[in-house]
Amino acid sequence: MTRRILLIALLCLPALIAQINPVQELIEAARADSPKLGELLTRKDSFGYRIPEMAGRDGVAVWGQEFLFAVESAADATVVIDGEPAVAMKRVAGTNYWYLLRMLRLGTTHQYHYFANGREIGGYQVAGYNPDSYPQPGVPHGKLSDRKTLVSKVYPGMSSNYWVYVNAGADLMNGAPLMVWQDGETIVGNQDWMRLRLQNVSDNLVAQKKIPPMIHVLIQPGTGGQEAQAMRSIEYDSVSDRYGKYLLDEVLADVEKTYKIRKDAYSRAIAGASSGAICAMNVAWYYPDQFSRVLSHIGSYTALQWHPERNEDGGYIVALKVRRDTKKNLRVWMSDGSDDQEAGSGSWPLNNIQLANSLKLKGYDFHFRFGVSLHSIAQGALDLPESLTWLWRDYDPAKTQQTYQTEETERAKPMFRVSITNRDAW
Repeated sequence: MTRRILLIALLCLPALIAQINPVQELIEAARADSPKLGELLTRKDSFGYRIPEMAGRDGVAVWGQEFLFAVESAADATVVIDGEPAVAMKRVAGTNYWYLLRMLRLGTTHQYHYFANGREIGGYQVAGYNPDSYPQPGVPHGKLSDRKTLVSKVYPGMSSNYWVYVNAGADLMNGAPLMVWQDGETIVGNQDWMRLRLQNVSDNLVAQKKIPPMIHVLIQPGTGGQEAQAMRSIEYDSVSDRYGKYLLDEVLADVEKTYKIRKDAYSRAIAGASSGAICAMNVAWYYPDQFSRVLSHIGSYTALQWHPERNEDGGYIVALKVRRDTKKNLRVWMSDGSDDQEAGSGSWPLNNIQLANSLKLKGYDFHFRFGVSLHSIAQGALDLPESLTWLWRDYDPAKTQQTYQTEETERAKPMFRVSITNRDAW
């Protein structure tokens, strides 16, 4: 009997070893200066992504306080972290990969820039993740579906993919709460570990009973069709009810062939970053009977799809619609940063501030986190355990509706004001 148990344990051992988190495995190899490091940096997941991506964006792997900076360069590489002096990186033997392992502060974001031959070769921002962004002992994992592909009629001929992630314990008999995520391809495989860590965060929060177990629909922007090869901006940045119709009549209708989803807006949320954020806000705005909770990261409330020749407003109109139209029953978490981008289509920081003030003026249940972030998901990833908890706070599965009110703590605060910090006043 003992020999049989030992044999079973030995047979299971490779599977247990294979379950080590890929980020953790990489950090441990870098710490030990392992010969395996080059192989791990080269390795791609089934979606074709590495940890980290060594082209600047998503160029840091984080596990606890250990940050692995890595970049690909034929010449000697250095890295500047949070504006400190450049630090030389170490070459992985036999490759053009360069790395540096550093201990950094958690609970904040860190900016980095890679250099070689005196010029910048990439840079971005990374989160110092909170504890709920890591696997916790005893927490059941949800299940990710296979990829599903649809061809649209709302956007004629457009093809798009989606995945479904179901938290453990979701009520699939009576219907589970729903959360829809734009840019869903960034929430599967290695990309989720490099960005939001949504799968892991949601599992942890469900186990702590801070959010209900739910069905997450992860939608990738479409391609092809009659309008354009790359459809993301047309889908996401257009201020209309069109994407909501696509979502409800095509994507969710297909999801509901397999999963039972609650129909009440009280049990439905929608989320996105950048153009995906304004998309989420638009869907809830035009379909408040379908979605009542909105998560908006670095929202592109600008003129990316402004077409005066067709009498179509751009995203800047959203803040004005909130101010002037009848109040809708929505709960909204927003985040942005002072270092977000300025472009010909508008100002990301100023338009986010204007939307936040519009929500405040009209008495919405909203929260606005304004930090120093770039146009990066790092701040949203850092805040995700808090933002999801806030968005789903006091959720009661026995209810189908709730009238949202501004929190008293927010009601007592002043309007957001803009001050210029990098120039003299006169």
